[in-house]
Amino acid sequence: MGHEASNWTARRSGRTPHSDDVRTNFEIDYARVVHSGAFRRLQGKTQILSLGDDDFYRSRLTHSMEVAQVAEGIAQHLRASALPPQVAQLVPPPPLIQTVGLSHDIGHPPFGHGGELALNYCMRKAGSFEGNAQTLRLLSRLENFSDDHGADLSRRTSLGLLKYPALQSKARNSQIQPGLAPSSTTIAVLESKSCKPAKACYDDDVGAFDWILECLSPQDREAFCAIDAREGKHGETRHKSFDCSIMDVADDIAYGVHDLEDAIALGFISRDDFCMAITEPLCEHLVAQLSKRPLSGLTGSFADLVNHLFGSASARKRAIGRLVHYFIRAVELDKVGLFDEPLLIWRAVMASPARPLLSAFQTLIVNLVINSPRVQHLEFKGQRMVIAVFEAIVSDPSRLLPPDLARVYEESANPLRVVSDYVSAFTDGALLRTYERLFSPRTGSVFDRI
Repeated sequence: MGHEASNWTARRSGRTPHSDDVRTNFEIDYARVVHSGAFRRLQGKTQILSLGDDDFYRSRLTHSMEVAQVAEGIAQHLRASALPPQVAQLVPPPPLIQTVGLSHDIGHPPFGHGGELALNYCMRKAGSFEGNAQTLRLLSRLENFSDDHGADLSRRTSLGLLKYPALQSKARNSQIQPGLAPSSTTIAVLESKSCKPAKACYDDDVGAFDWILECLSPQDREAFCAIDAREGKHGETRHKSFDCSIMDVADDIAYGVHDLEDAIALGFISRDDFCMAITEPLCEHLVAQLSKRPLSGLTGSFADLVNHLFGSASARKRAIGRLVHYFIRAVELDKVGLFDEPLLIWRAVMASPARPLLSAFQTLIVNLVINSPRVQHLEFKGQRMVIAVFEAIVSDPSRLLPPDLARVYEESANPLRVVSDYVSAFTDGALLRTYERLFSPRTGSVFDRI
């Protein structure tokens, strides 16, 4: 199956390119994402560290651009590998894999993970909120490139963005209900564990979900959408498509390596912290690879790597570049004999021993950055503002929603989803300004844009 096979390049609207449009279907997808409002708003959304305090570190936009670049690096690596012809032709072309990389976080709300928990709490009786599900909703329904189908991306691009191929009604554990922490007294505090959403698509978007999987045989679809039940947790999907697996590995690399760069540069992680978590035995294979092409002519030892990461900005950048290259080169293909569809048979995986090292980088980021009080204070505040704005709007939507959305709210079968779509689209700054306009006596003007 070639990557331009017509069933995978079809659009839900049925529209085909104009006769004078020389672009491929995937180049059209790329252009639509880059020119979308949701993509632009990523520049004002938190990756890990709060925006506005410093102009150095990464936003959701720069993170997404790096994921797209790393994903294309993985695809280049696979193209240069000795793959059988029938597998080589499946490797996604640059505009396809870059579109998937650029789009993968497009549905994430303001204030990062905290904003997601807050909106899932707000939507606890109306179908939940989950960032990846919102990505599908934005691109298949809410963007303005078509009247009914959002950005109207091609089927294969949409499949690449389907990170969790299941519906919420199938994946959600009904015994887990988002709620407030029982220990709170005078203020309402979210219970983080119960507010984590099931990783699955909204039932509201079952039409788009079904269309993406329309080309699969009933047997392939059933296997692809399989869910593993987990005691005390939401169900977990088992599978990803080939393109999605490349994006997912690229996201892991960008998260583990590029966010490590930010954390070191901004003093969240010290040399001692790093050496306690990232030991020399864990880096043995990496160091062996570095010794073949040492950093700046040094010996390529573990000590050299640490010295570069905690040295000058230019030395750190060289070390980060070498780490990214190492992880890209460690990606290989795994075959899943469960499927007939080639795009489901093959997937990209991080091979050992690189996988444990990348996992250690990610754990280090979680422990010393994401879970640090400096980040959690701002996440806590962001959660409260998201909930306050959401609940204020729901209290009187005809008065507080923009007029066009107020009409959509009145006509919607799930009106809270309309408010969720509106609030989740805010950048961090826009959400803050809206909160202040609603709740701060001295802030706000009739000339503010809402």
